[in-house]
Amino acid sequence: MRRPLVLTVAAAAAALLCAGCSTSDAGSRDEPAAASPPPTSSSGPRSAVRAAVAALREDSAGFRQEIELEGEGQVYGLTVTGGFDFAADRGHLAVDFPGGAIDHSDQVFADGKIYISGVQGIGEDAWGVVPRDKAQTHYLLRAPLNDPEHVLQQIAAMRKISRQGEEKVQGVRTVRYRGILDHRTVTLRMTPDVRTKTDQARDALGSDLPVFADAWVDGRGRLVKTRMSVNLSGARVTLTMALSDIGEPVRVTVPRAADTIPVTKVGGILNG
Repeated sequence: MRRPLVLTVAAAAAALLCAGCSTSDAGSRDEPAAASPPPTSSSGPRSAVRAAVAALREDSAGFRQEIELEGEGQVYGLTVTGGFDFAADRGHLAVDFPGGAIDHSDQVFADGKIYISGVQGIGEDAWGVVPRDKAQTHYLLRAPLNDPEHVLQQIAAMRKISRQGEEKVQGVRTVRYRGILDHRTVTLRMTPDVRTKTDQARDALGSDLPVFADAWVDGRGRLVKTRMSVNLSGARVTLTMALSDIGEPVRVTVPRAADTIPVTKVGGILNG
């Protein structure tokens, strides 16, 4: 009796997430392992992930996010690249849809605000500006205005974490940890309408959505890669973030006040 409803909700989710959408990592197609190796201690893996996230929050890094949506026989990709000084809450990023099907967008984070280029209705040379704490997410497994700090917050909230073994990431030996995200973490800062659809999907399944999270931590305790993924009856979404140049300075150019226009709502697939 549940399956038709699950399929209906999954199809609705795919349509909602799609509308021109998301990007990829080949490894994201792997299904979660049927059984995970037991952690060396009850608190070891969880402590390792949280410590790595906490350390990055006091540092700076370059990053590349790849977001992929697969549904109804099609795959959509989106890339977000930039640098972020997490300790100073300042950064910049560029959002691109491969092939140029959707205009490029730049975003600047500084002084508790997010500046966005390419906002419809405010002119080509103007920047829309919104309070960072008011930004919301419009799609499953997307960050509000692509905020990388939001991704770190979700990764730090992973539950039932296990050590998956050692892997090389960008030539660096790391330990991979896998866990799940609960409903509260998945729906963090979602718009009310998207939260409602996500709640409906959970109710149809009779449990939290099967959202898996992975974190790769190097021998120095640094977070070098993260991934979140969900598969709902063929509608698959994956967000992978690779980190680099940890500790390197991040220069941010804040738009002039004269070039900015306050906006209350920013939509579109590029903006999460």
